[in-house]
Amino acid sequence: MALTEEGIVHVPGMLSRWVRLSMGAKVHYMTSGETGPAVVLLHGGINGSSGTAGWRFMAPYLGACGFRVYAPDLPSYGLTEDPTNHYGYGLGGHVDFVHDFVRQVGVDEFHLAGNSMGCSITAQYVVTHPEQVLSFALIAGRIGDLVSLEDIRRADGRGPKELPHVAFDGTEESMRAVLTSITYDPSKVTDDVVAMRTLAASKHADTYAKNLARVFGPQDGSSDPNELARLTTRGRLDKVTIPGIYLYGRQDVVFRVEAGYLQEDALPNVQFFYPDETGHQGQTDQPDLFNQVFLEFFRDGRVSWKTSVRAGISDRRPPIPSLVETPAGSAAE
Repeated sequence: MALTEEGIVHVPGMLSRWVRLSMGAKVHYMTSGETGPAVVLLHGGINGSSGTAGWRFMAPYLGACGFRVYAPDLPSYGLTEDPTNHYGYGLGGHVDFVHDFVRQVGVDEFHLAGNSMGCSITAQYVVTHPEQVLSFALIAGRIGDLVSLEDIRRADGRGPKELPHVAFDGTEESMRAVLTSITYDPSKVTDDVVAMRTLAASKHADTYAKNLARVFGPQDGSSDPNELARLTTRGRLDKVTIPGIYLYGRQDVVFRVEAGYLQEDALPNVQFFYPDETGHQGQTDQPDLFNQVFLEFFRDGRVSWKTSVRAGISDRRPPIPSLVETPAGSAAE
């Protein structure tokens, strides 16, 4: 399938949009749906990521089910341009970016979700601007210093696998290898997606490494102490009462599923799921399942028991009745 004139995959039900933020950044975003509650979806951080690449299955589905969906390209990703580097690099700048973006497009309250790096940004945004978040959903990422990167590496048993982004050398062949390494079903790695992500990665070759270093930096203690204080999630994310769920694939290769267990232990108010046959980007590995989970959670406030079982609801602790419709007579009722 040929790419559009902007160099992105054409996805029925998704529209390409642009907005210029007050500080000069020219932001590209994808949207779906015309009415209903707003949903903001944040993509991951591996080379060539974008709103289209990360949410091409979920965004049009939620849009068709009565939501207004926004999937922005973060700075150093997709088609977004931040020529003055106003938002800096890393999680702090990305939180500021998301906040300015939703204000510019006129969204005051919204459901928020993110995968991988987008998961980390979502966690940070929830504790920074809780008054705007109706509910949140996390997919295979990190949650700030509430669970440190060092602890995750220790639980992983081998440290993280050499992260797929280091293998990208500017060619479509290397991009295909990167995507195949994080995807459970290689058939999901299509030619058009490879081409789109290669173009986007090449566009941001000069800033990508700087951004990723800052994303990981706070967890390694290499960032400014003031930024570390701003980004702390300890005693914050584990205390919020905003409804939240977390899906962590059992076949994740960036950080193994044991990293999810650590995060579950640290987040008593968040309902965890561990879907099988799911890698690092579950919403593209298992689109039908993830679409249904998100729809029920954002629409009803709780995930049905049937869907919860399909999604691998955690058996490490009792289900949270306010987030999962547990069957009558279960221990959680």
